[in-house]
Amino acid sequence: MFLDSDLLMSALRALTPILLAALGGALCERAGVFNIGLEGMMLMGCFTSVATSWFTGSPWLGVLAAALAAAAYSLILAVGAVTLRGDAVVLGIAMNLLAVGLTSFLLRTVFGVQGTFDDPSLAGLPLIGGFTPLAYLSWAAVAVAALLLSRHVWGLRLRGVGEAPDAAATLGVSPAKYQYGAILLSGVLCGLAGAQLALGNVTLFTENMTAGRGWIAVVAVMLGRAAPLGVLLAALLFGLAEAAGFRLQGLGLPQQATDAAPYVVTLGALFLTTARRRRRPRTTGAVQ
Repeated sequence: MFLDSDLLMSALRALTPILLAALGGALCERAGVFNIGLEGMMLMGCFTSVATSWFTGSPWLGVLAAALAAAAYSLILAVGAVTLRGDAVVLGIAMNLLAVGLTSFLLRTVFGVQGTFDDPSLAGLPLIGGFTPLAYLSWAAVAVAALLLSRHVWGLRLRGVGEAPDAAATLGVSPAKYQYGAILLSGVLCGLAGAQLALGNVTLFTENMTAGRGWIAVVAVMLGRAAPLGVLLAALLFGLAEAAGFRLQGLGLPQQATDAAPYVVTLGALFLTTARRRRRPRTTGAVQ
């Protein structure tokens, strides 16, 4: 049977890194910063978590180091887009490219290998009920983010900064402070996503191991309209697509075809969403 509990478990495991990164992107979107540097921040989290876990023997120190490293890396976007008023899209693309080159260089420098670092002594995250603690954290983060954005003063001000920064400034709210906070939080979440990918889903580091998951997280933000529940549903769709790809590979389909499954779903979802949004104004006009 193709659809079974094992497929669902696999989908939930694949969901976690995408969901964590997408929640970070959603916070930035609500603050008025379009963050497409999620891929690069995730990749920095992957490498830092593996390196720290290998040197210290503690996966939890690896998780902490990944969150701090990705948050520090996110300052490139914060300073460039908020303080210097640069183009956030250009900065995000540059961050993604830099992360690929930097982690590949560090892989050769720190571990003396090329391609993949895999060591039996590398400690991964423990499993509780088939999932790592970061998976449960990601699900809880959806509820926390939803409450934060709808009920808490910080979240309401963050939304105000994103929707009307000039109006927020006249009320004494600093748009730059809230945008910095959102970007740094996205860095922390992307670092956790990278740690989950490198120490939870697998226990190794390979060059460019995020393999487009950061870009899929950006699409999840767009499909979910930066709402935590919507982001969760979009990320679950992509998690199911990735799990189905692995299942089809086990049934004999070529790896190249199954690896493309999440990206085909991404393109299809974007196409349907865009077509639906373009149709709405025409329908409204016809009724009037």
